[in-house]
Amino acid sequence: MGDNAIFRIAGLTKAFGPNAVLRGVGLDLRAGEVTVLMGANGAGKSTLVKVMSGVHRADRGMMMLGDKPFSPATPAEAMRAGVVTVHQNINDGVVGALDVASNLVLDRLNGAGSGFFFNPRKVRREAREVAERMGLGIDLSAEVTDLPLADRQMVAIARAMAHEPQVMILDEPTSSLSSNEAERLFALIERLRARGVAILYISHRMSDIRRLADRIVSLRDGAIVGQFDEKPLDYEGAVNAMLGQNLGLHSIDARAAGAPVFSVRDLRIAPGAKPLSMELGAGEVVAVTGLVGVGKTRLAETLFGIHTPLAGSMRLDGRAYAPKTPASAVRDGVFLVAKDRASTGIVPEFNIYENMSLPFLPRFSNMSVTRRRAERQTAREQIADLKIVCRSERDDLATLSGGNQQKVTVARWLTQPSRLLILDEPFQGVDIAARHDIAAKLRESAGDRATLVFLTELDEALETADRILVMSENTIVGEHRNADVDMDRLLAEVAGQRLEPAGSV
Repeated sequence: MGDNAIFRIAGLTKAFGPNAVLRGVGLDLRAGEVTVLMGANGAGKSTLVKVMSGVHRADRGMMMLGDKPFSPATPAEAMRAGVVTVHQNINDGVVGALDVASNLVLDRLNGAGSGFFFNPRKVRREAREVAERMGLGIDLSAEVTDLPLADRQMVAIARAMAHEPQVMILDEPTSSLSSNEAERLFALIERLRARGVAILYISHRMSDIRRLADRIVSLRDGAIVGQFDEKPLDYEGAVNAMLGQNLGLHSIDARAAGAPVFSVRDLRIAPGAKPLSMELGAGEVVAVTGLVGVGKTRLAETLFGIHTPLAGSMRLDGRAYAPKTPASAVRDGVFLVAKDRASTGIVPEFNIYENMSLPFLPRFSNMSVTRRRAERQTAREQIADLKIVCRSERDDLATLSGGNQQKVTVARWLTQPSRLLILDEPFQGVDIAARHDIAAKLRESAGDRATLVFLTELDEALETADRILVMSENTIVGEHRNADVDMDRLLAEVAGQRLEPAGSV
């Protein structure tokens, strides 16, 4: 590699018991360059990042930072040396009980020689400087735990960037960010790149990769299997190397809707919003797409009984539908795969089959005795159908990769029949292969239910849905059958620039 490599990895191996996770990884990170690391869930990306950031020790191999050996015993040691990581799990980068200002300067408060631990004025001044450099635009006095997911992620990123690192590792940093927030992050990455920082960027989002990558490195089964730096970059080659098969982008044959299953008329979900209407038929998968913050999650939660609509009506199988609680929605056959699985979707302390059956325990019970055999058999079927990588249905959920945890979250709501299945960002944090498995399962299992999927990424909507609805400002502004889609019109609607008035949907 070139002489401007400031971080070098050679022959890195790491095993957990008999499971070899990293197998002789070699990688150079170059000053002023964004290296995108692509790998399927379970390929070893997280373990590699944890070795680089001092969470784990490698079994063999070496790392060099500049001309010196680099083997941090702790994340704090790595940070002090100039290797800073923003982990995929947002909670690893923020302290929810503290306010934004304290989070932004937390590492300085805990550092050796910090002389302003009890000086709130200085803390706020330092935090203000960090926030201004980041363009954060968040109330510094707000408690982080009260912030939306996207704002928490921006705080975690701002905290990491405050260290002015030599090497910055970003693990799926845009997964919860709106377009504007992502553009602020991209602008900061451009500045870091211009200052000579070496950046390792881990992402499954092709829009991110096309926007930022100087080079792409593909990781499969714990080993580097492809490096792509010739311009123009071979994105499809990188994906195929990562997967070990020729997968590429998927197109679907859009199906026509069957008999009406679910409809809303003149539904208003937020003050000042225009009413929205839609009808969903049996067997069809409908995607609702739009930027972060346009009301997608609000609509999903309204249909599930978490929020009460301000106006309008809903009908399910021809009958009035007005759930007072999520429990009543579930009784009516309306299920929701929630967006934030960490806080609303899964219980890490439970095993796989316990997580899958949790919302439906009465259906698995007989005279108050849970039928474990039925639970386990149902879980085994879902594991096979969704290609969940695990040893058995008895594995603790916390032992699975993020993508496989997400598959369990989706599988939970497929164990029982539903009339309307709602999924809010079901592909968040999963790789392309896992995304394909989940989308294929949704389409294969559609049956006579209606399926409504809320997605920010257009690629995901195009690869999943028979129809695509576009949301902007808490209402629906466009509808597209997923065949020869007018992309100019679709993108204009997503951006809130409708080419002409859209009809009712």
